[in-house]
Amino acid sequence: MPSQGDLDRQIEHLMECKPLSEAEVKALCEQARAILVEEWNVQPVKCPVTVCGDIHGQFYDLIELFRIGGNAPDTNYLFMGDYVDRGYYSVETVTLLVALKSLNVPEAEIPWTGAMYGFYDECLRKYGNANVWKHFTDLFDYLPLTALIENQIFCLHGGLSPSLDTLDNVRALDRIQEVPHEGPMCDLLWSDPDDRCGWGISPRGAGYTFGQDIAAQFNHTNGLSLISRAHQLVMEGYNWCQEKNVVTVFSAPNYCYRCGNMAAILEIGENMDQNFLQFDPAPRQVEPDTTRKTPDYFL
Repeated sequence: MPSQGDLDRQIEHLMECKPLSEAEVKALCEQARAILVEEWNVQPVKCPVTVCGDIHGQFYDLIELFRIGGNAPDTNYLFMGDYVDRGYYSVETVTLLVALKSLNVPEAEIPWTGAMYGFYDECLRKYGNANVWKHFTDLFDYLPLTALIENQIFCLHGGLSPSLDTLDNVRALDRIQEVPHEGPMCDLLWSDPDDRCGWGISPRGAGYTFGQDIAAQFNHTNGLSLISRAHQLVMEGYNWCQEKNVVTVFSAPNYCYRCGNMAAILEIGENMDQNFLQFDPAPRQVEPDTTRKTPDYFL
């Protein structure tokens, strides 16, 4: 397991966008897993905390996020998933966040990831084998499903599920597994709010759409003031919907190096006051790989 000195050195190395060795990644993932296995499906979080949406391997934009929001550990961060895929530096991005988690600095939630859209190929390209990809995907199985800020703000990656009426339903799930292709765990990662009432079929092919009536009832039943989620590109970096029962936060500016959107993070203060910080992309460090195309329905 990495010592405190090792972690400090590794984080300094990673902040320069330099990947760790395969052996260091393995040890780091083992240390992080020992921390995550002790956490909950609904991980309690105290204020103040800064809530972040999708990062998608855009490393220099993550560094810009830290510049805007404050460096860890001075600022406590809650990341709502999608750390990898589509961006140019998925390996460095997720390794840095796992290293910070090993210091117990940021909270973290489960991302959606897979062999498609770049992360697997990037691991092969940078390490010459799939071992690092396997270390991270095994670790992802242990990440909390959701978080709960001061018993009031429910944070998750995607959205609600018709199988889950209460937070206790979420707490009862067995999360230590690869995310199923359907069912409540899948819904938490894939569902989206919709203008129509009730439940709908998701155009993503996984999860559901849920209306304002669904979100309002879930918040009322569970004594919540807000559902905070990520998962969807929003051009201003954040978007209120469903009569402010739900807010979407997206933290990857100029997503896929072509969407032209702003990014945002949500600061929750000690008195539960809310402040959105928007930011533009960091200066371009390298040309993106324009040979990898992302289907528009995933944006």
